[in-house]
Amino acid sequence: MRSTPNQQENSVPTGDGTRFPHLFSPFQIGPMRLRNRVMAPPHSSAIGNLWGTDEKEVERTFAYWRSRVSGDGPAWVGGVTGRVRNILIPGFEPHGYGAETTGYFRQPFYVERIGRFVEEMHALGAVVTTQLTLLGGVPHAPSPRRSSTLYNHRPHVLSTHEIAEFVEEYRFSASQAGKAGLDGIELHLNHDDLLEWFLSPLTNQRTDAYGGSLENRARFAVEVLTAVREEIGSDMALGVRFNLREEEPGGYTLADGIEIAQYLESTGLLDFLHAVIGSPWGDPSYIQPYFYQPAQWADLAGQLRRSVSLPVIYTGRINSVEVAEKVLADGNADVVGMARAFIADGDILRKAREGRLADIRPCVGGNECITRRYVDKLPFGCAVNPHTSNEIDGPWKQAANPRRILVVGGGPAGMELAALTAESGHTVELWEATDKLGGQLRTILNAPFQEQMARYLEWQERRLEKAGVTVRRNTRATADTVAEAGFDVVAVATGARPRRPAEIEGVDQDYFVYDIRDVLLGNVAVGQEVLVVAQDDHLPPLIVADYLSDRGHDVTIVYPTAGPAPMLGRYILGGMLARLTSRGVQFRFMEDVIGIEEERIRIRHTYSHQESELGAFDSVVLACGGDADSSLYEELRGRVPELHILGDAFAPTRLVAVTRQAYALAKELQK
Repeated sequence: MRSTPNQQENSVPTGDGTRFPHLFSPFQIGPMRLRNRVMAPPHSSAIGNLWGTDEKEVERTFAYWRSRVSGDGPAWVGGVTGRVRNILIPGFEPHGYGAETTGYFRQPFYVERIGRFVEEMHALGAVVTTQLTLLGGVPHAPSPRRSSTLYNHRPHVLSTHEIAEFVEEYRFSASQAGKAGLDGIELHLNHDDLLEWFLSPLTNQRTDAYGGSLENRARFAVEVLTAVREEIGSDMALGVRFNLREEEPGGYTLADGIEIAQYLESTGLLDFLHAVIGSPWGDPSYIQPYFYQPAQWADLAGQLRRSVSLPVIYTGRINSVEVAEKVLADGNADVVGMARAFIADGDILRKAREGRLADIRPCVGGNECITRRYVDKLPFGCAVNPHTSNEIDGPWKQAANPRRILVVGGGPAGMELAALTAESGHTVELWEATDKLGGQLRTILNAPFQEQMARYLEWQERRLEKAGVTVRRNTRATADTVAEAGFDVVAVATGARPRRPAEIEGVDQDYFVYDIRDVLLGNVAVGQEVLVVAQDDHLPPLIVADYLSDRGHDVTIVYPTAGPAPMLGRYILGGMLARLTSRGVQFRFMEDVIGIEEERIRIRHTYSHQESELGAFDSVVLACGGDADSSLYEELRGRVPELHILGDAFAPTRLVAVTRQAYALAKELQK
């Protein structure tokens, strides 16, 4: 039981006059000396492939971490993901995210490549650890019980002989980590890891020495920890990352989680405990999106910290330096884990130490950084920072031939392009037809949990001013005014028009049928019973349902798809559905709205085409996306020296897509 403050808490902070005395104070964990209290947990596998044969992808990962660790970067890079070899019968093909066969530690280049990475990080002042991970259900498990009703693949139940084989595989992995010069190892006991499945009373229903009591359920983990400690000795730190509680009914509680931590501490094998919240499937996701409060569960980590003597790391929506400092100052952790904040702004800690908080690019918590790579199978992209993952290209280049550029449209695509081109040395003007910048992003600011999006738009406006962009609001561009202005380059980012599906009978009843934008902006008053027509595969239908249900409206959403928001990944969807269903929002799937009348709504099944009716609603809200507004672009063809189109004016899409388009075009304009 911790009864006195950790001896490092009163260390004199480095730097001069910092507002963040806890964040920038040094700390000791086992043999690891940390220059500050920030750990960067594993996340770079989304950015580049450290494990393949493509040397450029390897260097992409190195370049990302160099950019984050340099100067005042995180003291602790926990970013070396470590898949342990999956022991399988010949020909068996594991499935799903994280399914591995060979594992990383068996790669012939492991020691050399990770050794090189460690040397570079050490030279920059950071310590480096790796996780040992092995996901449950692909296909191994302690018993047939699944961890979630959303995952129905049947597992292979491990025998005691096979458990012993895996212990030795962990031992081998630890040996390789030691040869590579890593500073420590973190055993992964959370987020559907096989070792968590053994710890959990939900998934472990064994009746042998590995099931039943806590001591038995923890036996596999303790055997692994023992093997790892025997390999690495006292020269490397050893800890566990584990869920403070499990979110699925039947899983262990917070009290159980603290008991698990105390039991593992009692073995004398550990140097630290890394506490997190969340599941891979539900509410909350273990990568919490924007509709949770920053550090929402830090107080639970604080309860753990007061119950053990080991240092405690807490990770979970630490999305700003202010939040990080508060978690530490409140005594809820000794170290904080930050990942997406570093993705959004690699200089976040340096800017904080220098007192430039307004310059920090805010993370909006939309989880596109995770979803694009792991769900959509697209290249990495950060919605607010298109530079991220391109560090391999070096600093942002100056234009070889600076020109006068006009960007028409002050939405997210136009703002990003104007800033990037100005930062390349061009002379840039931005014309916006309304009195506010932000485009369609501004329409969602009244919805719950949009504070970070508002900060992002404010940050972009400050960035435009700093870059020297001339911004002209209330300036509606026409083909004549643009052509007469004499710019060398014109980029049209005029966005999209609201879409009213003409195929729906009665859709033009303006007093009864409203567009989502007008609803979110508060321009119309909707009735109590609201039907949302969802013809958008991403967040907007859910956002407007959140907005309305938060204000007490009774909401029903009709989707033509088999489920909600098919373009949303599991790292964000579950939490939103939990919020909405808890407020009584009703969902209907595989149904097209084909007719809107005051007394009834006519629908048709997507597949069988069978028609039926719903009762009366007070209002209907169209969440049906938009149609590209490319008219100005078409009118300007042949009238300006160089013409481009981007963003929703080309094809309506998401924030991450339009900022990436702006980045690609800005690079072209550097030539």
